[in-house]
Amino acid sequence: MAVTPYLRKVQYYETDQMGVVHHANYIRWFEETRVDYMEKIGFGYHRAVEAEIDFVVMGVSCEYKSMTRFGETVEIHLRIAHIDAVRMTLQYRVLDSTTGVLRATGESKHCYYHSRRKRLVALPKELPELYEMFVRASEKGHD
Repeated sequence: MAVTPYLRKVQYYETDQMGVVHHANYIRWFEETRVDYMEKIGFGYHRAVEAEIDFVVMGVSCEYKSMTRFGETVEIHLRIAHIDAVRMTLQYRVLDSTTGVLRATGESKHCYYHSRRKRLVALPKELPELYEMFVRASEKGHD
C-alpha cells in the first residue's frame, strides 16, 4: 500500500522576520506527518492513545537544505528506516510540492510507552496489528 506524502501549506505565522519558515516548525511538521501517516495506513493515532500507547520521542534532527517561504506548499515523505519490538526510527524528506526542490531532511527516534502503566512496552504485544502495519511498510520502503 503506497502512502501519499503529507501536504502542508506554509502559514504566515510560521515565518520569521525574513519571511522564511522558522526552523522549529519543521519539527512540528514531522509530528503532523506521523499522525497523517497513521491515518492513511488505517490505524489513526487516536486508536493508539485509546489503547494507552504513545510514541515517545527519544531524539529528533533536521537538516535544512533550502528556504521555505509563506504561501508555498511542501510535501513531506515519511519512511520507516528501522523498527523493532521496542523502538523505531523515521526519516523525513520535505520537498517543495511545485518544484520538487529539497527543503529539509530529518529523522525521529521513538519508543513505545504505556501511559497508564508508566513504562516502556513491546509494540508487538500491545498493538500487534499496528506493529505489523509498520513492519510491512518498512519492508516495502514506502514513503
